[in-house]
Amino acid sequence: MFSSYGKIYSRYLGREMEYMQYGTSGKPVLILPCQGGRFTEFEEMGMLKVYAPFIEDGRIQVFTIDSIDNQTLLAPGDPRGRIVHYEAWVNFVIGEAVPFFSRINTQANGWQIRFMSAGISLGSLHASNLFFRFPDTFDALLALSGIYTNERSFGCYHDDLTYNNAPLQYLGGMPCGHPYIEKYNRSRIVLCVGRGAWEVETLEDTRAMAAIFRRKGIDAWVDFWGDDVCHDWNWWYLQAAYFLPLILG
Repeated sequence: MFSSYGKIYSRYLGREMEYMQYGTSGKPVLILPCQGGRFTEFEEMGMLKVYAPFIEDGRIQVFTIDSIDNQTLLAPGDPRGRIVHYEAWVNFVIGEAVPFFSRINTQANGWQIRFMSAGISLGSLHASNLFFRFPDTFDALLALSGIYTNERSFGCYHDDLTYNNAPLQYLGGMPCGHPYIEKYNRSRIVLCVGRGAWEVETLEDTRAMAAIFRRKGIDAWVDFWGDDVCHDWNWWYLQAAYFLPLILG
């Protein structure tokens, strides 16, 4: 399997951001790491093995990037400064990383393809936020054991940026006739969570997302696995292996 390491200088963040590329062609997939994780997590934790058959047969091309959780959602201190920093990271992803990866992907495929975003745990917040905020860029989402609000990071503090980066909040406030809903319904959306150990908050958020999808008429597959399914990699491997073929068609 082809793999490549690189760096992108971000003017939004004022520093270089590292990434990995896996594969040479196919649908571009952007992988967001778990809580406080790094771009290397996808390979180091073994998820690459699940994606490998789709990479090797040219169906997908995977790009992994860093979050900045430890400076934003997980950091102490000034909430406004932290959410401004988080929004700068979002601007890096949409304004710098995705266009860079898209050029790589388009050179291989010969045409431009919209991205799939994927994340686990806190990575699901990042992946879903990118998908729902930018439906002209993303047309598929795989979110496992996810949280979908940033309220646990910011407590009682709320402003325009905390709202605009919390899918539970902005989807809940979205009018049923909003043009984004039609775009969502032309996409493939999968949320999955277990009912076992360490899934209390993720189960709560996933149920809340399912209720919003029903109210807004958003077509999404929200799957609740059993009481033995806990917040752990062994289950995430199984879930990814199950859902990837269904998302990719």
